Formats: sequence, C-alpha cells, structure tokens
Amino acid sequence: MSRFLEAEINLTQLAENFKQIKQYLNEKKASCKTIAIIKADAYGHGAIESAKCYEALGVDYLGVAFFEEALILRESGIKSKILMLFDREIEGVFKNNLTPVVFDYKQAKMLSKEAEKRGMILPIHVKVETGMGRLGIYENPCNAIKEIANLKNLKIEGIMSHLSIAEDKDWTQNQVEKLMKIRDCLRKFGLTPIFHIANSRGLFYENALFDAVRPGLMLYGYGSVNSQIIVKPCMTVKTKILDIRKLPAGMPISYGGTFKTKRESLIGVIPVGYADGYLRGLSNKAMVIVKGEKVPVVGTICMDLTMIDLTQIKDVEINDDVILMGEKNQEKITAEDIATWANTIPYEVLICLGSKAKRKYIQ
Repeated sequence: MSRFLEAEINLTQLAENFKQIKQYLNEKKASCKTIAIIKADAYGHGAIESAKCYEALGVDYLGVAFFEEALILRESGIKSKILMLFDREIEGVFKNNLTPVVFDYKQAKMLSKEAEKRGMILPIHVKVETGMGRLGIYENPCNAIKEIANLKNLKIEGIMSHLSIAEDKDWTQNQVEKLMKIRDCLRKFGLTPIFHIANSRGLFYENALFDAVRPGLMLYGYGSVNSQIIVKPCMTVKTKILDIRKLPAGMPISYGGTFKTKRESLIGVIPVGYADGYLRGLSNKAMVIVKGEKVPVVGTICMDLTMIDLTQIKDVEINDDVILMGEKNQEKITAEDIATWANTIPYEVLICLGSKAKRKYIQ
C-alpha cells in the first residue's frame, strides 16, 4: 500500500555504508566476517534490493528474523548464506538452504532428526544468553553446546549472543567476557566455530568483534557513535501538499483542538497520517521541509491526513513537495529527529515509514 507516501532509497549510499563498515573491520580485524541484518524488510529499506546490494559486495551472511523473510530472498534469487535468527521452522530450512539459529536443545534435536532423515549435514548457529534475557541457552551453556554438538548430522558453525545495552561499557564488557569464557571452554573440547555478538554499536568494542559482526541500523545510515565509521542515511520520505487553507486567528486545527492558530495562518494539508506510519505522537511536535524551509506540524495527526503551518513560506502551492525525512538546501530531518519528537527510536521510525511508503530506488 503506497497511498501518497514515497520513500526514495539511495542504493549508492547503502553500498557506501557497507563499504565503510568493511573498511573499518579490515583495519581492526581482517578475518572478521559480516552478517548484514536485513530483517523487517531491511529496516524499511526493502530486503530484496538491500540483499542484492550486499551480495554484490561480498557479504558473508544475510540475517533475517523469520522463515518468511528468508523465503522471499530465496525466491528473488539471493544465493548468499542466510542466518535465520528467531524461527523454529524445520522443513523450509532444508528446502531453502538456510542456517538456523538454535536456542535450545529441543530445537536442535528436531533439526538433527530431519537432517539425518535427509542424509545431509546442516550448519547451525547456537545462541547463548549473556545478558539480554530474551532467547538463548542460559543453563550450563558449555555442556548444552557439547550435547548439541553430539547430535547427528548437525555442524555447529557459529556461537552467538546479543548485546542488550551497548551504550553501557561495563555491562557490554561483562557480556563479552561471558562469551569469551564459553569460547575458551569449547576450545578445550575441540569445538572451534565462529563467535559473534557485536551489533552496530558493538563494533566499537574491539574485543567484541570476535569472528563476525552483525551490523543493522548502521547499514542504513544511523547508529555510528565514532568518527572511524562514517555512514549516512539512505532513505528520504516525502509527500505532496493536498490542500492549502487560509484560516483566521483562533481557529482550532484537527481532532480535539490541540492547536489553535495565533494569527491569520496558511495551513497545508498533506495526505499522510498514522495509517502511513507517521506516528500520532508527532502531533504538534514534528517539523517537515517545504521549499527548503522547516515548518511545523500543527494539530493532532489523523489516520490519513496531517496539517502543517505554511504561513512563513512564500509562493507555496498545492502539489509542492513536502519532505518528512531527508534534506533540502541547508535543512535536514533525520529518523533520529523524528524519534526524539515521538519519544521512540530510529528503528521504529524507519520501519514505520519505509514499510508503508511506495519505494523508489536511485543510484
């Protein structure tokens, strides 16, 4: 469903972000593999186009959340290794050459039984709990992994965990050390899979790099807190002015009258609302860009429409472009700006807008 919202995805910048991460890794640890996370339709940027971009650049793995996401990639011709993070799918793993992440013995046993039945060796990654409190083996992880390793027709290709508070140095180091202990324990038993724990922010902890990393948000231009990796947003989201109304001072705008004009005002109506992923929490807080200038969102955001104050804009007309996220001239609005206004995170902003918009890809 596209409605009147358009997301322009710059594939050249998407590729450049990947290259910046690879360059950084080559300087820090040349042998480190890259698992590009493209779950949730590549954070709203389009999983298929993003996967093609990363595949052409030699990505080691693509990371998805669930089987359906992996299936879409395979049906589109993607050949790269696909790591399936959160699904207990069995049959589809074998039919589509996927690498599942195992987070308990029961799941591993079912995969082993099917692999033996098919007469093949299935590579898996095992997830261990180090501080996220979500998924992963948390009781005697070394013994549990040894038991999984003894199952027939499975090959433990990787061991992984997940950083939960990457902005907290001490907590992150504690998680990293737990994974190191598991690695050292397994080495004593001759198990030497690749280890990975670092997400985008985790890239800046050198001892968290291990053998592979899983960048997500940084691939799409956000989340870098270090000048060693320069990434830029790839997505511009825009619409057009549907109507313009000249209203007197004291006129309430939209549901609940949460905004009243303080002067005679020129109010624009844009055909975008919370049905398009433009969060209702942005009401009376957000800014948009019209003719290279920022103007405020006024009144409560509706399901299908949003009002903006155009009083300061000269020569504005119906069908003029409105940039919700992106830049024009010297003005810029980022997913981080929108997240701050809506009291959320950039991930949600990108997914909400990118998944609902009609996407257009440019080089």
